[in-house]
Amino acid sequence: MTTNDPSSAPSEPRYVRVTIELVAEITDERALKAAALDQVRDDEYLDDAERAQSVEAIELDPSGSLAHFIDPIALLGSVPGVELTSATWESAHTEYDADEETWEEHSLED
Repeated sequence: MTTNDPSSAPSEPRYVRVTIELVAEITDERALKAAALDQVRDDEYLDDAERAQSVEAIELDPSGSLAHFIDPIALLGSVPGVELTSATWESAHTEYDADEETWEEHSLED
């Protein structure tokens, strides 16, 4: 007998890819850089090579600084029934035009 009742389905993990796009304006590059360097310095999970690579990225570009504050575990850590399996992210400069129609629908200024 076949059923479409989801409650009778076997308990199997279902993987979902969540894509989020954010545009952030850096209003104080010095403060961001200092905070990112503090974050890297205090990160107990980075080995020396990763720490050096992180510091280089921060020194090179403010978008490298911002990446150190992205925490996917914080987004999903308290969601019941969900376990974070994998996460990747990057930050890069982008062109932003607040008057462009596609940006308006997602604006936080509404």
